[in-house]
Amino acid sequence: MNKPISRLLIASLLAFSTVATPVLAQSLQPLDRIAAVVNEEVVLQSELDRAVQNVISQYANQPGQLPPRAVLERQVLERLVLVKLQVARAAESGIRIGDAELNNAVNAVAQQNGTTVDGLRQRLEADGMSFAEFRSSLRDEITIQRLRQSYAQSRVQVSEGEVDAAIAAQAATGAQYHLAHILVGLPDGASAEQINTGKGKVDGIKALIDKGELDFSAAAVRYSDSPNALEGGDLGWRSVDEIPAAFANLLKSMSPGQVVGPLRGPSGFQLLKLVEVRDAAQAEKRNVTEFHARHILVRVTPTQDVAAAKAKIDTLRARISGGADFVEVAKESTEDANSREDGGDLGWFPADAFGPAFGQEVTSLQDGQVSAPFRTDAGWHIVQRVESRQTDVTDQNRRAQVRETIGRRKAEEEYNRYLQELRGEAYVSFRTGDRAETTPGG
Repeated sequence: MNKPISRLLIASLLAFSTVATPVLAQSLQPLDRIAAVVNEEVVLQSELDRAVQNVISQYANQPGQLPPRAVLERQVLERLVLVKLQVARAAESGIRIGDAELNNAVNAVAQQNGTTVDGLRQRLEADGMSFAEFRSSLRDEITIQRLRQSYAQSRVQVSEGEVDAAIAAQAATGAQYHLAHILVGLPDGASAEQINTGKGKVDGIKALIDKGELDFSAAAVRYSDSPNALEGGDLGWRSVDEIPAAFANLLKSMSPGQVVGPLRGPSGFQLLKLVEVRDAAQAEKRNVTEFHARHILVRVTPTQDVAAAKAKIDTLRARISGGADFVEVAKESTEDANSREDGGDLGWFPADAFGPAFGQEVTSLQDGQVSAPFRTDAGWHIVQRVESRQTDVTDQNRRAQVRETIGRRKAEEEYNRYLQELRGEAYVSFRTGDRAETTPGG
């Protein structure tokens, strides 16, 4: 049986997204009410109802983890507010997702779900979602991911010292941790009263968990201010380098199932649960084939069309076949200024360094052999493979992975603070639920 696409496909496409549940944009209809005003945007009641139903469907096998409908609507509405704010900020920053990129993403979703775009459209409609709604939702998801990436690139850096320390810590512990958390957020520059209120709230949540009146996941759904609240606060599996140092030290003395806190962090008070521990998989030894090659390039330009460039590269290939030295021909005729003085020499590189077409040609040659002319985005080429070798890249792969995980953890922390600032600066007026404001005609 096919699972409802509206609950699965966007999360599977965009794993590093703040919004795990698809947010369903809805065209304005005459009888649709406004659930919230967010700066210049609105969240419609139909959007809220659809998003709430998605969450209820996701917890169909665990209904006891969901809070009362009114509390669930509050959590979901906050998530929709954040989506509106992020999409608007992305637009202000010049982030645009064109139709071609969106079409590629739709195709990818269809392939991941084992169907065609037409099949995807039919399954969406059977699930109660129009194709236009799905495209709008997917565009928002990609936009938010692009905003996160842009924010991280400008603010997150990882030093070699941090990588060295993380690798040493991995070697010492050899463990990965499955974690969950509950956040009671505090604004920047929180007053003593706000801090006391937050501390009282988190202490109350911890008491409910300790007494067994709520399990951790249900408490996260009901009370957490974290963007992953509706996922039960699940943080997934983390290596030591992905965990703030203060938390990593605590984990060493914790047992699976244990909850610690409250812990004061930059975003507020947190409760941390250790779900499971497992041995970190040892880095597998990995060799890659590298090639040493030379090439000659003839570019396609406004003054040298495809036919003229092809004729020129054919002539150069014929000269080499007739006995001319590849290096000398390259020095005389290649249009790659970076390698001309070296006779077209590209040094050592992995097969995919210059794109799939170039890599395919180099891989198919024997050492010393010269290719037939072939086309890439850069123009027409002939390539001579000089030699090849096997290179152990295990260590550099491990360093790259550690650098990525540290960067991801830092980006997550920074972006969550950014979301708090974004939310705090925004004008938000609720028109539904227990926070509804009384407004004329509202």
